[in-house]
Amino acid sequence: MEKLIIATRASNLALWQAYHIKERIEISFPEVKVELNEITSRGDKILDKPLALVGGKGHFTKELEDEMLAGNAHLAVHSLKDVPTYIPEGLELCAITKRQDQSDVFLSHTHKGLRELPEGAVVGTTSLRRRMQLLEKRPDLKVKDLRGNVNTRLRKLKEGQYDAIILAYIGLDRLDLLKDIPYVEKLDFFIPPMGQAALGIEIVADNDRIREIAMSLNDEPTFICTKVERDFISVIGAGCSAPVAVNATMEQKEGDEAPTVSVRAMIGYPDGTHILHKSLTAPLDESDILGDELAQAMIEGGALDILEQAEKIAFKDEMPERL
Repeated sequence: MEKLIIATRASNLALWQAYHIKERIEISFPEVKVELNEITSRGDKILDKPLALVGGKGHFTKELEDEMLAGNAHLAVHSLKDVPTYIPEGLELCAITKRQDQSDVFLSHTHKGLRELPEGAVVGTTSLRRRMQLLEKRPDLKVKDLRGNVNTRLRKLKEGQYDAIILAYIGLDRLDLLKDIPYVEKLDFFIPPMGQAALGIEIVADNDRIREIAMSLNDEPTFICTKVERDFISVIGAGCSAPVAVNATMEQKEGDEAPTVSVRAMIGYPDGTHILHKSLTAPLDESDILGDELAQAMIEGGALDILEQAEKIAFKDEMPERL
């Protein structure tokens, strides 16, 4: 029997994702035995600082990639939103699973929804993207950083450290944690981050058998849409210390010969000001450069100046003074 080793983070959500992929592979390839190589990433260890101050999202993927490059795993399962646009030599992001619900969700024990929050209420999030979109709508709110795993964040909410917090719906749903929250509201006006609610399957690039197995997990519409999002982020040069939202969708209307791909993006300051919105649509066969085109359009609209200033003011209270 063949053996395939999956590298995964050791958090509850990451393990759910890895076991989900393990089950799918073993159903499709009954001759393959799948094992997990559980790793505690640096991003999981540093819980007292925003990710932007410890090097960003790559801290959730680097150790898994190192295990693959060392020959200790054949494949890694990532939340795609955590995967940097740069993939190390020798590895390949070859498959993306079908995207699920991308919503951000408002959670509270005392207030029914965002509109019901009183002036000056404390909302927990460390995401600059969420902070930007929240304060654009409700500049009267106070946003307080929120770190820790999902259970830690929910405990802090229950203890009353926050009037409300904002998290991704998909993780709460997969771990069946929504039932214990009195008030839950999907924030449909929020634009998601690159890759939200899809899993990225990264493999050792020179292994054709692993690529065959991984490609059985790929959802082509999701792959196309998330590539547009990742291309946009790559061209515009937005790191995790910049408030950026981008989302691509595919749609085929009745009477159309082929689907179209639409992408929308938003860039601004963390305080919800200096917001730049843009969107583009193209036929599917012309969508390969859509992310690049949207990034260039936003750059022409002043996006780079906004990003530069946004990075200067992001987490300024936590950052040491530079000499």
